[in-house]
Amino acid sequence: MFTVGLTGGIGSGKSAAAARFRHHGVNVVDADRAARTVVEPGRPALVAIAEHFGAEVLLADGNLDRAALRKRVFDDPAERRWLEELTHPLIREEIVTALAASPQTHSAPYAILESPLLIESGQSALVQRICVVDLPELTQLERASMRDGNDPEQIRKIMAAQMPRAERCAKADDILDNDASLAELEAQVDKLHARYVVLASQYQSL
Repeated sequence: MFTVGLTGGIGSGKSAAAARFRHHGVNVVDADRAARTVVEPGRPALVAIAEHFGAEVLLADGNLDRAALRKRVFDDPAERRWLEELTHPLIREEIVTALAASPQTHSAPYAILESPLLIESGQSALVQRICVVDLPELTQLERASMRDGNDPEQIRKIMAAQMPRAERCAKADDILDNDASLAELEAQVDKLHARYVVLASQYQSL
């Protein structure tokens, strides 16, 4: 199935764009959800993470303390690489399974893979087109801090670990400008949806 990768930095508005694509009956596969699934209690990845980082990255109920782990890995690039090498192949398996279900579960002729690390993780190999949600970095920082309630310095570390804005945009086939209102973002998504329906039809006829 024709698949579009939807990406952008933290606080860029990927979720808002994804919600609008869902409004059009598109199957949006969320890489973050896949990432949460692979570290659920009982999964081998969570056992490995606890052994590597210690019990302080676990909550009292045995679930992963995502905030504690995030702080550990964004303070230490080597630890972040270790975590990515463990989880990225498992996340990819979850994504491939979810994308394969698109024709049976959704009406749109294409699917969306929503992923903050679409390009960095190599997940872009699973898509035929890349759509970037973009906005100025200062606005990105303000929105992410307000949304997550995180210290701006922590948000800056996350942004620094992600692909630079200019490089991300250079790799995009389509760019959604989210430096204005939600209504304006949704209008852009509506136009792209119409375009993607046509591209999906052309792709299927190849």
